[in-house]
Amino acid sequence: MVCGLLQTQLEFVRAASSHCDKAQLRTGFDTDAVKLRFRPESPQWPKLLGTAAVSSLATLFVTRNFFPAEKKVRHPIKADYKVGDEVFVRTMGHLLGPPLVEGNTITPLENGDQIFPAMLSGIRSAQRTITFENFLFQEGEISDVFAQALTERARAGVKVHFLQDALGCDSVHGRAIKLMKRAGVAVEIFRFVHFSRINYRTHRKILVIDGALGFIGGVGISDGWKGNGRIHGLWRDSHYQVRGPVVAQLQEAFMDNWLETRAELLHGDLYFPKLDSVGNQMCQIFKSSAGEGSDSGRLMLLVSIAAARDRIRIANAYFIPDNLTMQTLLEALHRGVRVEIITPGSDIDAKIVRAVGKTRWKPLLEAGARFYEYQPARFHCKYMLVDDCWASVGSANLDNRSMSLNEEANLNVLDRQFVTAYARVFDEDKIHSREVTIKDWHNRPWKEKIEGRAMSIFRSQM
Repeated sequence: MVCGLLQTQLEFVRAASSHCDKAQLRTGFDTDAVKLRFRPESPQWPKLLGTAAVSSLATLFVTRNFFPAEKKVRHPIKADYKVGDEVFVRTMGHLLGPPLVEGNTITPLENGDQIFPAMLSGIRSAQRTITFENFLFQEGEISDVFAQALTERARAGVKVHFLQDALGCDSVHGRAIKLMKRAGVAVEIFRFVHFSRINYRTHRKILVIDGALGFIGGVGISDGWKGNGRIHGLWRDSHYQVRGPVVAQLQEAFMDNWLETRAELLHGDLYFPKLDSVGNQMCQIFKSSAGEGSDSGRLMLLVSIAAARDRIRIANAYFIPDNLTMQTLLEALHRGVRVEIITPGSDIDAKIVRAVGKTRWKPLLEAGARFYEYQPARFHCKYMLVDDCWASVGSANLDNRSMSLNEEANLNVLDRQFVTAYARVFDEDKIHSREVTIKDWHNRPWKEKIEGRAMSIFRSQM
C-alpha cells in the first residue's frame, strides 16, 4: 500500500520533469530563437503552451504534496515530569486538543477472529445512527458482509454514513459500494479527484454506533485480515472497542473528515447523546491531519518518550523514526529507560519500507534498544505502552506518512490496569518474534542494505 502510493507519485513527477527538461532544451538562451518560438503563428507555440501547463501542474503537485508549509518541531523535547503526573495529563490535553476524560471502558480486540464479529455486532445493534470512516476496503467476503450489515440497517431506518478513502479502496464502483448506495447509505469517497492534495489520505479507522459505542484501531475491511494473526500472508492486528464519554471525541474525529468531504453537519442527540460513566479508565481521542494539527501525533510520541522513566514498548507496522524521534529515544535509553520494539518480519507488503526503516536501527541497538521481528504473519499493529500506565493505540504508524501527511486518529489511555494487561499482548507478540541483534543488523542481506540506503531519500513519503 505504502509503496504503491510512492511509486505513483514518483512516476508522475518523473514524467512531468521530462516535459520540463525538454522545454529547457528547446528554449535555451537564444533570444531570437525564443522570440521566434513565441510567435502565435509558430508551430512550436502549442507545444510550448502544453509544456508550460504540464510544468505548472508538476510544480503545483510537488509543492502541495511534497513540501508542506507547516513547520515541524525540531528542537529537543525535555520533560521534567513523568508519564501519569498531573502536569503530564494537562500537557497532553492542551497539546492534542480534547482533554483526557474519565469514566470509560476499553476492550482490546485481537485479529480478525475477534475484531470483525465485534464490529458487525455493533453495526447490527444500531438503532439510530452509524458513522464509519475507513482506509482499506478490498472487495471480497469481508467487504460484502460489512456492506450487507450497513445496508440492512439503512433499510431499517438507521442513518448510516460511510466515508471511504479513495486510495485504500479497490472497488469504488464495486458491488459493495453500489449495494450501500442503493439502500440509502450516505457514501462519500475521501479525496477521490482532489488532484492537488493526492498525497494526503484518511488513514483513520473509526466506527461509532448510536453515538455511544465506538471502535478504533488498525484493521482493514478485507479478507487479508481474517484469522488469528498467526497465518502467513494474512495480517496480525489490534482494534479497540470503546464505551463512555470519550466516544464523543471519536465521533468528532469522524465529523472532521465528513465535513471536509460532504460539507454536511451531523449533530444533535442522534450523534452526540449524553454519555454516562461506564468504567474507570481515563482516555483521550486525538486526531492529526495534513491540513490542521499535522504534528499532533508526533508531539504525543515525543512527549511520551521524553516523560518515560522506566520502559517503553512499541509495536508498529512501519517504524521509520525521524531524526528528532531518534534523538528522543536515544536520550531515554541513556537515562536508563528500557526500550523494546516489535516490527514486521519478512512477511510484509512493503519490503522497501522495511529496508529503509532498518537503516535507522543501528544507533538504537548500540544504545541498548531491543528489536524483534514478528514471524508468523504480516504485522500491522500500532500500539505503544509507556511506564505501565500510558498507552497510545489506533491508526498511526511511526513514520512520516502517519506523523505528517495522513489523517489519523489515536486513542490514549491513562490506566495502569489496562496497560499492565495489554503488556501481556506485547509479550505474546514478542514470543512469536525473532530478536535482531547488532550482529544480525550488520549481517542483513546486501540487497536489503542497498535498497534501504538508496530509498532513504524518499523517507518523508513513507
